[in-house]
Formats: sequence, C-alpha cells, structure tokens
Amino acid sequence: MDSPNNPTEDGTLPCAQALVAGTVALMTVWADPCPDGTADVASQRLLVARKIVSNLYFLRQHPHLGEPLRQVMANAHQRWVGVALAAEQGRVVPLPTASVPVALH
Repeated sequence: MDSPNNPTEDGTLPCAQALVAGTVALMTVWADPCPDGTADVASQRLLVARKIVSNLYFLRQHPHLGEPLRQVMANAHQRWVGVALAAEQGRVVPLPTASVPVALH
C-alpha cells in the first residue's frame, strides 16, 4: 500500500491535492493535539511535525504544483524542519512573528 507522502510503486508522487489536504490536517492536529491520546502532547507534536516535514518535502518538488506554490511549500518545509528539531530537543516552539499585523476574523 502506498503512503500518502512516498512515491508509488511506479515512482510517481501521490495526488497533490490529497497531499496538501493531509498536510493541513496534520498542522491542525499539531496545533491542537489530543489531550487524551496514548502519547503525551510533546510526543504527539514531535511525530506530527516529522510527518509534516515529510509531506512538505514531497510537495516542494511535486510536478503538479506550479513554481510559486512549490516555493511556498519549500519555505514551509524549512520552517517545519525547525519546529521538528525544536520538538526533538524538547524545546518549546516559539510562535512565528509577523512583520505586518495579521487580522484574524
């Protein structure tokens, strides 16, 4: 069975839309881990961050995404590598800072 973040048996990448959707879902889980899970929150975040890094790695080179979106994925990949490393070292991941205030609705 093919994994959603690994090339298929014929060497092709999985559907870009499914990979993007799965990655966003993982980011949601990272932001709000299950407090009643079998693993503690820190372990959950570490595992999820690693999976996000993997998905973003494949998205940044996916042939069905345009160059601008692949660049966004490459930038996100770089940021999530830092998140995963911080989680691995048991450090608290700082919230990203924005140079321009962002209004949330």
